[in-house]
Amino acid sequence: MPRPSSPVRSAAAAVTLILLSAVASRGAVAQPRRGTAEGAPASAPITDVRYEVTFDAAAARERTLHVAMSFAVAGREPVVLSLPAWTPGAYEISNFSRWVRGFGAKDERGQALEWDKVDQDSWRVRPGGRGRVTVAFDYLADTLDNAMSWTRRDFALFNGTNLFPYAEGRGLDFASSVTVRTEAGWLAATGMQPATAAGGAATPGRFTYTAANYHDLVDMPFFVGSFDLDSVRVSMPSAGGQRWVRLATYPVGSVEGTRRAAALRWLERVIPPEAAVFGETPWQTYTVMQIADSAYGGASGLEHQNSHVDIITPLALDNPVLPSLYAHEIFHSWNVKRLRPAELVPYRYDAPQPTALLWISEGVTDYYADLAEVRGGVVDSAGFVRLTSGKIEEVAAAPPTALEDASLSTWVHPTDGSDYLYYPKGSLVGLLLDVMIRDASDNRRSLDDVMRELYASTYQKGQGFTNEQWWAAVSRAAGGRSFGDFYRRYVDGREELPYATVLPLAGMRFVADTIREPRLGVATLPDSTGNVVVTQVVPGGALEAAGVREGDQLVSIGEVAVTDENFGTRFRAKYAAAKEGTRIPLTVRRDDRPLTLSVALAFAPRVTRRVEMDARASAKAVRVRNGILKGMVER
Repeated sequence: MPRPSSPVRSAAAAVTLILLSAVASRGAVAQPRRGTAEGAPASAPITDVRYEVTFDAAAARERTLHVAMSFAVAGREPVVLSLPAWTPGAYEISNFSRWVRGFGAKDERGQALEWDKVDQDSWRVRPGGRGRVTVAFDYLADTLDNAMSWTRRDFALFNGTNLFPYAEGRGLDFASSVTVRTEAGWLAATGMQPATAAGGAATPGRFTYTAANYHDLVDMPFFVGSFDLDSVRVSMPSAGGQRWVRLATYPVGSVEGTRRAAALRWLERVIPPEAAVFGETPWQTYTVMQIADSAYGGASGLEHQNSHVDIITPLALDNPVLPSLYAHEIFHSWNVKRLRPAELVPYRYDAPQPTALLWISEGVTDYYADLAEVRGGVVDSAGFVRLTSGKIEEVAAAPPTALEDASLSTWVHPTDGSDYLYYPKGSLVGLLLDVMIRDASDNRRSLDDVMRELYASTYQKGQGFTNEQWWAAVSRAAGGRSFGDFYRRYVDGREELPYATVLPLAGMRFVADTIREPRLGVATLPDSTGNVVVTQVVPGGALEAAGVREGDQLVSIGEVAVTDENFGTRFRAKYAAAKEGTRIPLTVRRDDRPLTLSVALAFAPRVTRRVEMDARASAKAVRVRNGILKGMVER
């Protein structure tokens, strides 16, 4: 999108403001725009397409990638080459041609060829005759974003949509190769298929890969440089046996020892429950590509067909958000990279492709990320309830927004607080639909059946699914029950979701309480040692008035340790009866030294919303609840 940042909450979350917003294909081969008055003219045919990307120490110093594209032409007809304007999964127009510098073209004898621009992201090259043509340019890689290209002195991330032009009007079903030239000793990681080297041996500093079509080409990002890389074999007996999952992390040493062992263990646990939903694993290897950089303020991911790119603050490396992020992005390798709305089939790369069903692609994916965590044993049932409760609170804090409207609006990033709302609200609708399907079928069917049916009936037939197909599949899973009223009120409509009536069907209770709560006016994140670091100070807030700064470590507030996992409960209990303006001590660490400040308490009423397990649930509701948490149905 760039993908929105995940919430990374510390033990002090009960008294912080909202930290960051909630966390973010393969069907028919996409066709580029046709030559019309509105678009670039069609290109002459080209064949034998080869790309080359050079990233060495010299390029790293300039934060530049050197790109070349060569191809064969049959004559002198103009060749029109275009770069994409966006990356699928990142639902915004980025205009990657902005970062192109020094474009040029030459023939196979090295003679310069004439060229000009056709539009903002298209170049027209005039060959001198039959033979090979090479175009070359530099690409400024200075943007730390999952959909962009970014470099450091020893490392590069790049996406194919940024660097690889295609011939206008000639289809995207052409095969191609990519050669990466880099320093000897540096690595390359991508989901792309390695080419067989002559003699069977790879050349140091040179890596060559192949792609069957343009979509595959641009759906497999690259890490190049110095980074840590290893793998784990994941067993998925219900979905294709074993698969290798690779973990590539930058910078070197950022994820090592027990931290790396934990990350690999999370991957071993969350992937099998996801694969079991569909009954197959559509990739032989999967690569998690992760960058931890202090310039980044949250945690985000961008999905691809057999890999994903995570960018996180180092403060998130030991945070529970990380396995959730992994689970979300990996589930996308089924849901949206393969099973996806009809409006996104085929992809076009030059214009927005809005769909009202993005809540299914992203929100339902987020629901399955929670299920993968609880079914895989990363969190227990209480953890699942906490995740669900957090999403309910997030939706309540946003303006009433229809899921379909939020899905469509993401391309313009509305500023009213509804941006990315289709993540948490779509996840909650996924839960409610799962409960209603299980209740109507006496726990014999579930939302899993809907996902499997559409996967087989649309993706595996080279199609996308429509709104009508989605709701028809939901109705069939529920034994013919109509969901028209639910759709009108809660998906196309803006009514509050029916937690109180639906959750009891799964042995859960919706609880809403009004509390008097201190408002401190900061956002925080835990660092790698568990310290709580201030990442944002809200203007006019209590802690701003007390002199707290971004980067301070919060030690205690009112003599309650901020690192206490029950901080919120203890702090509220201690000061529930305090008067507005009561001054209490506040201890921070600044520049490695303790500093004691004084803060005046400010209170505000707040309605809290949460989910609880219902100890008095009926036997049927308990079966439904266990089915959700364990991924089971009754036969």
